[in-house]
Amino acid sequence: MTDLLTIKDLEVTFGGAGRRVQALRGVSLSVEEGESFGIVGESGSGKSTVLRAVCGLAPVSGGHISIDGEPAASPRDAGFYRRVQMVFQDPYASLHPRHTIDRVLSEPLAIHGFDHPEKRIKQALDEVGLGSGFRFRYPHQLSGGQRQRVAIARALILEPKVILLDEPTSALDASIQAEVLNLLDRLRDERGLTYVLVSHNLAVVAHMCDRLMVMRNGQVVEN
Repeated sequence: MTDLLTIKDLEVTFGGAGRRVQALRGVSLSVEEGESFGIVGESGSGKSTVLRAVCGLAPVSGGHISIDGEPAASPRDAGFYRRVQMVFQDPYASLHPRHTIDRVLSEPLAIHGFDHPEKRIKQALDEVGLGSGFRFRYPHQLSGGQRQRVAIARALILEPKVILLDEPTSALDASIQAEVLNLLDRLRDERGLTYVLVSHNLAVVAHMCDRLMVMRNGQVVEN
């Protein structure tokens, strides 16, 4: 197996002169194609910052990130986002409240020039167990679990290889958490996806992941 995502000596620093906070210090990891890799740690350990740095949403001050052996462009380009997508913790905050689900799913297709948008939107909704009946609803008309399914559909619609999952079930009721985790398991098997999953819940990571690393105070303490 080849490493699909490689991070070497990653440093992330927030703030300016006089008030600098080093959020990540020398973080390294490698994830093989088709693997599900977990990052665990208490709140503030830096685990979510790793995902945000990979996606270009956190200020990298040192180290290297590569996808399929190629350095990630800075800023991230369209090619990067066709290979790497992220599902955020709060499904309500990550969906525009005034956009229908159809628009949420059609915008990335238009931006990246994908053909057959109607077919792709229908397929994406079917894959996450929602169906076309949800297409013209708004986020406030959906439950938390349904909104997270839409967020997963949006991540999948560009057919990426890597999905970054930032606490994808922590905002959901326990009964819905299991449904979403089982959905993610099935999609990984069907599509041959590679996951990097951040969670504070060891049971979730044990269920989902082949390997894990533990973070504390911005550093890897166990790998």
